[in-house]
Amino acid sequence: MGFRMGIVGLPNVGKSTLFNALTRTAAAQAANFPFCTIEPNVGEVAVPDPRLDRLAAIAGSRQIIPARITFVDIAGLVKGASRGEGLGNQFLANIREVDAIAHVLRCFEDGDITHVEGRVDPLADAETIETELMIADLESVERRLANLQRKLKGGDKEAAAQERLLKSAQAALEAGRPARSVSIAEDDRKAWDMLQLLTAKPVLYVCNVAENDAAAGNALSGAVAAMAAGQGAGHVVISARIEEEISQLPQDEAQMFLSEMGLEEAGLDRLIRAAYALLGLQTYFTVGPKEARAWTITRGTLAPQAAGVIHGDFEKGFIRAETVAYDDYIAGQGEAGAREAGKFRVEGKSYEVKDGDVLHFLFNA
Repeated sequence: MGFRMGIVGLPNVGKSTLFNALTRTAAAQAANFPFCTIEPNVGEVAVPDPRLDRLAAIAGSRQIIPARITFVDIAGLVKGASRGEGLGNQFLANIREVDAIAHVLRCFEDGDITHVEGRVDPLADAETIETELMIADLESVERRLANLQRKLKGGDKEAAAQERLLKSAQAALEAGRPARSVSIAEDDRKAWDMLQLLTAKPVLYVCNVAENDAAAGNALSGAVAAMAAGQGAGHVVISARIEEEISQLPQDEAQMFLSEMGLEEAGLDRLIRAAYALLGLQTYFTVGPKEARAWTITRGTLAPQAAGVIHGDFEKGFIRAETVAYDDYIAGQGEAGAREAGKFRVEGKSYEVKDGDVLHFLFNA
């Protein structure tokens, strides 16, 4: 499975510049005026993972297929968007369709780039967006609760369960807390996710800093880091301008440029790694002469469900998984060497797939 990350924020904080850089395109117009993004731009990028290249080299794979992440550049929201201000709340539906939110916050001073609120305060910006999303969620919850009344009077058990979850969300939102602050039992997780509440989405704060602050951040990004820690959210420091510049360079020149700026890797790598951590994602591999491929799953996924990511029939007819840990595959220079070293394992339905596992699934068609 891949995942979709929505890029949100106030106008002129660098969302579209970041999107352009991350997707290596100029599809999103990056302009110094509000609402330059009218329709959500969507771009897919490969998830950087040097392990895949090493596995492919050992196996002599003819094709390398990395995991992919989809970025959705969503138009800038402003205070009052949930009541129709700015471009209104027509873009809130785009947020419902993503797995996580990359909330871009302006952490740089630049008199040539206007701020919709006339000041640079990333914490206030974060509160503005969160408030609009909470207002939209509260309206949605209240509307759904009203629509459930007829089913509740008829004794509908599913409606009763939905009402319980909606009231939990309502209580949090009315107290000024996002829906993700609600503690949800594992048995309720699927039904909770189906509510598609905006503030239930995991949030990764992206601190857009000036070029000189890209390596160490600044006081503004430090304040965001403290806020994120208090919320249990993720954060990453990126200079969208640097990312945009290196996106236009050949790989060797890009790496040299990064080194000159005191950076070890591109912001894309750090952002994706932070997103994986936030969502509890990990990678397993399938490797052979034809192709080496990376697959994204959540931590704790059992072998049959991991197989189902490739094809539903793999999960339905699952028999067993032949498994070699990444480090053992590298040390043995392939599956044969891992077998000789006693590192080749056969696992059943209860096996919890580990990050970096090299797997081969056997199943009944």
